[in-house]
Amino acid sequence: MSKIKKFFSRKKEEAAFKLKIGGGMGQGRALNAAAPPPNTSSSKSGSTYVPPKRQELTSEARAAAAAALARFEKKESKDFNTSLAAIKAQAKRELEAEQKLRAEDQSLSSGASGTATTKTRNLACEGVFFRCPLIGEEILPRKEWKAKIKEFLYQQLEFERALTACLIICNCNTREKADDCIQTLSKYLENIHNHPDEEKYYKIRMSNKIFREKVRYVEGALDFLMAAGFREIEIDGEPFLLWSKENVENNYDLPTLLDALKNSETIELELDRNIRVLMPSQARSAELPDDFYRISPEEIKREHQLRTEAIESAQILRTKAMREREEQRNLRLYRFALIRVKFPNGIYIQGTFNVYEKIRDVYEFVQSCLIDENLEFNLVVTNGIKFTEEDMEKTLYDLRLIPNIVLLFTIPGATISGADDINFLKEEMLMLVQKI
Repeated sequence: MSKIKKFFSRKKEEAAFKLKIGGGMGQGRALNAAAPPPNTSSSKSGSTYVPPKRQELTSEARAAAAAALARFEKKESKDFNTSLAAIKAQAKRELEAEQKLRAEDQSLSSGASGTATTKTRNLACEGVFFRCPLIGEEILPRKEWKAKIKEFLYQQLEFERALTACLIICNCNTREKADDCIQTLSKYLENIHNHPDEEKYYKIRMSNKIFREKVRYVEGALDFLMAAGFREIEIDGEPFLLWSKENVENNYDLPTLLDALKNSETIELELDRNIRVLMPSQARSAELPDDFYRISPEEIKREHQLRTEAIESAQILRTKAMREREEQRNLRLYRFALIRVKFPNGIYIQGTFNVYEKIRDVYEFVQSCLIDENLEFNLVVTNGIKFTEEDMEKTLYDLRLIPNIVLLFTIPGATISGADDINFLKEEMLMLVQKI
């Protein structure tokens, strides 16, 4: 089965599943009936994140793990231990240097010189990156994926013209243009299907205003019509599209083509976490690249300038409601959030999240980086606020954790002095420490 057919097959299965689970909300009970017993499988209350219990390993998995462990133990571990010690020592030196620098900055703040220095952008990350499982395993920016998706779809036209044309309409045009085109094409096919004896519906005048505005110059539209059975002819010197059942691709029927057209969607991109492991000196930069914003860089500058001018000209005390509205405006500028988690030994891990992902996703991201994935831990905002079990289903936007935030990794009951020399990250994570 081709990738295009698999895509549509998966979408149909998802739609059937949603329809199935949407048919009811579980078994009901009378209002005067006894309450059901409490669910004992729910997680513990409190702010500590308890990782989900893992299933027991099968005997085959245990044997494979034992063999891998035996191979690992035969290897010399000296290089890694030395590397880890170097990382710890470097982190400690940088923490001390950071404290010294902070003290110097405070002492110089009162007598800062007025000389202006040009500063290049020191970005916290290179940008926002995505994956596309339908096409490949590359990790690319959205703009590059859009070009790659378009190239991929046009390559597939030769093998699956009808279904691929539906995806081209959705993925290679603006949303408004695609919607208008799909609505018009659907009307053409519905007229033929509902009125098979009326030959006037078999012809489309290509000079027709609606056809020219909503179909002719939309990418994928003419390919879909050709796959649906239309062919270009001339009648009295004027170009027409004429439908014939014999010309329909792969013996598809019109209802099937209509269903594919109306249910086609944009090919989804999966946000890549773009994991980075940082030393304290590397974590000072918090400036975000333009990809994190909903608007263009020029609009961002204009927005900041207008806001500054408004505040300077008004010179009035703002009410709580005014401050909240200002905060909401600021938050709506961002599509993504940069989350950094600082460990007791001074090392940070960094990941990119959608602003509408939940804080639970951040916990799971951190959990996946730990040596002991069953370790219970807390993530604490630098002002001391902890997350409760209710917060786990709230989004980063709801919790005001955007556009960037540093969370402190803590272990319940452990002291800072007892944990500052412990490495919690997997070996492969430490290999991501960037050179200074």
